[in-house]
Amino acid sequence: GSSPAPFRAVRTGGTFSFMKEVLSWNVNGIRAVAKKGFLEWFAASNPDMLCLQETKAHPDQLPAELANPSGYHAYWSSAQKKGYSGVAVFTREEPVSVSLMGIDRFDAEGRVLQLEFPEFVLITAYFPNSQDGGKRLDYKLDFCNAMLDLCNSITRAGKNVLLCGDYNISHKPIDLARPKENENNAGYLPEERAWMDRFVEEGYVDTFRMYTREDGHYTWWSYITRGRERNVGWRLDYHCVDRELKSRVKAAGILSEVMGSDHCPVSVTLDL
Repeated sequence: GSSPAPFRAVRTGGTFSFMKEVLSWNVNGIRAVAKKGFLEWFAASNPDMLCLQETKAHPDQLPAELANPSGYHAYWSSAQKKGYSGVAVFTREEPVSVSLMGIDRFDAEGRVLQLEFPEFVLITAYFPNSQDGGKRLDYKLDFCNAMLDLCNSITRAGKNVLLCGDYNISHKPIDLARPKENENNAGYLPEERAWMDRFVEEGYVDTFRMYTREDGHYTWWSYITRGRERNVGWRLDYHCVDRELKSRVKAAGILSEVMGSDHCPVSVTLDL
């Protein structure tokens, strides 16, 4: 069941503005994170929209409070392969329309949901991992190029876009703890960084870097090396907006204190 969106109305000089907080989190399995306090965190955070990646579940495998949280409209795109990939969006405001990416080989892996709202199009994406030795690099780059085409088609139609999720790419040396050692590793390959350069050149803005210029801010840490305790991590999760929407961005952050996954959530606040 869903109730109407309780907008956060803020009076500014006689006019009302509507602040929307969008959270994005690669949960590394929604059933796993549910055992680690996910629903309590979600209730306390109370975002307008929550985008999840790597859900690793179909909604019919989940209890109702996870599949369709109270007060939110819930949308899922799950991989055909069980226990793999998958994205979901929980939103207080009902979208005008909801669609997948529209490309079978990516939709079969549950990688994208796009939700159209009156003010913007929200895309949540779980970008492929290029894997050891670049085994899936071609698939990853095809996905990246298709995503750029999708964003460009939205902006060409005169709409704004917010692309959030796990990009599986650290863009610049500042975005990972050990850039030198990782130049030949998945997530920091030259081809992946080059795509990110192109994405930015074509007019998309990394909202976190609008506010935070220093290093040491990451969104993923290896469980194996206990990287989180030492803050040896990678920034792989982003909220990016088109140029036009940039002026509406009021805050962007990394919620590194939130546990439960090898990723942490990232946030953006829009004044719509």
